[in-house]
Amino acid sequence: MSATANIIEKALIQPERMWADLMSTAKFGAHGETGMRRLALTQEDRKMRDWFVAECRALGCTIEIDRIGNIFATYPGLDANLAPIAMGSHLDTQPAGGRFDGILGVLAGIEVLRALHDASVRPAHPITVICWTNEEGSRFAPAMMGSGVFCGAHQWETVAATRDKSGISVAEALDAIGYAGEREPGFINFSAYLELHIEQGPVLEAENIEIGVVEAVQGVCWLDIRVPGVEAHAGGRPMTMRDDALVAASKIVLAVQAVASSHPPGVGTVGYASIEPNSRNVIPGTVALEVDLRHPDDAELSALETELIAEIQRISPAAEVRRVWRKPPVAFDSRIVSVIANRAGELGYSARRMVSGAGHDAAHVAGVAPTAMIFIPSYMGLSQNVVEYSSPEQCASGATVLLGAVLDLDTHLLARDAND
Repeated sequence: MSATANIIEKALIQPERMWADLMSTAKFGAHGETGMRRLALTQEDRKMRDWFVAECRALGCTIEIDRIGNIFATYPGLDANLAPIAMGSHLDTQPAGGRFDGILGVLAGIEVLRALHDASVRPAHPITVICWTNEEGSRFAPAMMGSGVFCGAHQWETVAATRDKSGISVAEALDAIGYAGEREPGFINFSAYLELHIEQGPVLEAENIEIGVVEAVQGVCWLDIRVPGVEAHAGGRPMTMRDDALVAASKIVLAVQAVASSHPPGVGTVGYASIEPNSRNVIPGTVALEVDLRHPDDAELSALETELIAEIQRISPAAEVRRVWRKPPVAFDSRIVSVIANRAGELGYSARRMVSGAGHDAAHVAGVAPTAMIFIPSYMGLSQNVVEYSSPEQCASGATVLLGAVLDLDTHLLARDAND
């Protein structure tokens, strides 16, 4: 029996405890019976962050916060000179999101620390659990903002000045909730980074697979489109003499679907629309659209964007198109992917390797540290939805693989360093 196996027999995930945390912390931003509305840097977010900090401090963790509000809770290892092995995800949600997207990864990280603490296990490496700021991008664009600033993909000054639709800046929101930290983004290095997440797709459930071993994340491109028209009285202007912004915008929505469908397995979504003046008896004069394009191949993602812009210009030559964000596809570290796959197998879980369709903080972290992800099934593949659900057993399986992979990496990284 391996040293890791011996430790795993002592340090055990407690499914009931982790599930209780998932359900009880849902009060911070509860939306309906099962949903969540915990937008980034709101008071609901602050309450959840306060809970996270208190729980980690109770386990003997040191807490550090950087300028973008990312929180780093570090459980001491036997050798303080070793770079930590990190786990994490996010605590913010969509306006009508669920209780698991992102949240599971953070709370599972806490459960891993509890398992180690309860068994009086001290790995060689420090173990850090991270709460990344504004992963969703639903209040402030772009998504994965905190990890992007930390990893150098975004400039702090630009992000700090970014405003939500109410005119509040990121810097102002951080100050308002008391999470504008003093640490400079990128202040800490990681030996490795692991992120547990629900799949947000139907594959694992459809194939009755317990664990997804994530090898890569597909690329994403966000476009903001402003479609102009001429406001006029709905009854006074003949149909042949109208310049209706909503009609043009509707054609653009269909173009997004058509262009994305022509580049399988690429996808395209219009997730936001704003109509001005938004009155029943006035012809729309302006429509704003927000578009999300994704593809696992970078060249195909570029082709998808180029073709869509050409279609927009054909439909509405005066339309304005602005690229808000582009993140190329990311391949994860093959060694850590293998560690996760091997640990899932040794624990007796069915597993398959896969590419993530959704973006994650891990995609940024992969640029600065060896990184990989673990997926568990999500009900009907639904996510960012109030009915989002993974069972207590599925959540516990993911956390158990996470714990095992962290302990395996603790051993493997020491052996690698000894041979270097």
